[in-house]
Amino acid sequence: MATAFDKLMYETAQRARVGWYTGQKLLAGRFSKPVDLPARLRGRRMPGRERLVADLRELLERDWRNIEAGLYAMPEDWDGGAAAELRRTVDFFADLGTVERRRHGNPKDRVLNGSPDGRYPRYYLQNFHFQSDGYLSEASAERYDHQVEVLFGGGAAAMRRQALVPLRTALLRSGGAARARLLDVACGTGAFLREVKRNYPRLRATGLDLSAPYLAVAGRRLADWSRVDLREGAAEDMPFDDSSFDVVTCIYLMHELPPRTRRAVAAEIARVLKPGGTLVLVDSLQTGDVPDYDGMLDIFPVGFHEPYYASYLAENLDKLCADSFRREASELAYFSKVLAYRRIGDRENRHNM
Repeated sequence: MATAFDKLMYETAQRARVGWYTGQKLLAGRFSKPVDLPARLRGRRMPGRERLVADLRELLERDWRNIEAGLYAMPEDWDGGAAAELRRTVDFFADLGTVERRRHGNPKDRVLNGSPDGRYPRYYLQNFHFQSDGYLSEASAERYDHQVEVLFGGGAAAMRRQALVPLRTALLRSGGAARARLLDVACGTGAFLREVKRNYPRLRATGLDLSAPYLAVAGRRLADWSRVDLREGAAEDMPFDDSSFDVVTCIYLMHELPPRTRRAVAAEIARVLKPGGTLVLVDSLQTGDVPDYDGMLDIFPVGFHEPYYASYLAENLDKLCADSFRREASELAYFSKVLAYRRIGDRENRHNM
């Protein structure tokens, strides 16, 4: 049971995180110039700083309530300690000039030239977020999570943790963590899988990602746990048998996929997930979820090079694979939404036709 001291420790740590990353965000803004927006996006209403701070505070209050209720463990957000965090900060600012030149330079420089062996799909060869090397280098893998925390002012880890709530429900329904198998699609650097294993060390967990450098970072993060399998592969062509997993998690993938690939990934998730299993999906807010944020969402793909984000904003996630899933839960979490879907079986499909 959480104590008053636990709450004090949590609040102190989160205030430090928010201050640290928000300070870097403000400082980075001093070295950056605004992007030229197309006419249709100029003058859009934006949430003010007070609104953003209040919404981040609400997220952290919910995060604490979940911890207090025993839904998941107290986080360990400072990966590697103060020295490692300082190194990542120096690296972030060292790369900022390159990011700025790419943001304001030739659009051709936002696309990678391809991979030597041709193993990556064309849509993947992007400098997403204008970051150097896209997702295809060790340097990018080492700085990615830091960049995301700066972007969201220290709120990214707390947004991810909200997926642990429907995950807990799904594991209980599957007979407990020791009996279940989980697949984390596009696991990246393993930030979410690490939280999963901290809470469920006996769970058999598989992480799938296209990027070998990102999987290498994930491997180091997850080295303390057994029952972890990291696989390199595409989410639209998964190297797993049908009905292999009790739970599939998909954290911030859908907005980085073109529409056709998004549908292929949803179909693959349905294929590898057992009937009655659960899909937990966390991704960006979409148009209309928080109307005051709509202008900011529309500008985001221009300011941060997300080439498929605009199509995601209009995507009906409930219909993405409607024949295979039924939504069970939905919750907004700052700039994110957390969705839980139940995989329906063939008999249910025929009944609904």
